[in-house]
Amino acid sequence: MESVLITGASRGIGRAIAVELAARGHRVIATARDPQTLAGLPVDQRLRLDVTDQDTVDQAIRQAGEIDVLVSNAGATVRAPLESVPLPEVDQLFQLNTLGALRVAQAVLPAMRERGAGRLVFVSSIQGRLVLPLIGPYGASKWALEALAETLAIETGHFGVKVSIVQPGAVSSGGAERAKVFPDENGPYAPLYAALGALRGEAVTPQDVAVTVAQTIERPDPPLRVPVGPPAEQALRARKEAPEDRPFLLTDINW
Repeated sequence: MESVLITGASRGIGRAIAVELAARGHRVIATARDPQTLAGLPVDQRLRLDVTDQDTVDQAIRQAGEIDVLVSNAGATVRAPLESVPLPEVDQLFQLNTLGALRVAQAVLPAMRERGAGRLVFVSSIQGRLVLPLIGPYGASKWALEALAETLAIETGHFGVKVSIVQPGAVSSGGAERAKVFPDENGPYAPLYAALGALRGEAVTPQDVAVTVAQTIERPDPPLRVPVGPPAEQALRARKEAPEDRPFLLTDINW
């Protein structure tokens, strides 16, 4: 049984991970900005943790006790052309998706390093390795997250800390519907909005991601990158095999 702290556990992927790990017998510490949203989860602790707020991170880590595994899941997305996306929105996205993940990792790493054991699992996306139009800020935040995670794998591996990056494609979690959208209904990028659904590809479920996270945690020697399901595997394989002298898209579009 591992003691697992999950960020962003109030809904979607994070909530599914909490339920799956609790069902497998792990001690789960579910966290969210508003702990009331964690009601009903069959977990050991429900704590307030805002990954963009150092004080709440520090307090949650103290309350959680010994943490064997961090599942860094909290995140959001924004949809807009890069030409016009408000820069404060991009900054906020990086604060949440990227720096927030690093902030919590920094909080749990000293104890893991001293014990000589620990797991960091970052919920990323195939967009941590490729880009989609209109979701560029999200992709950029995940590319940066993966750079940080891979660096952590190199820096902390000597101390017994294992790092994994879980990479789903589209997920039927409602995240896309909750995304902040800055429409361009009558502008030059309007056709891209119409094509975006096809570009995102086939969706997996939050439960699919949760099972992948659980299996990764329970592997003695987990890989660094773990795609979630055939759609993600195919997309990442296509990206790896594509030439580097031109932009890559999963699906050709005419607009």
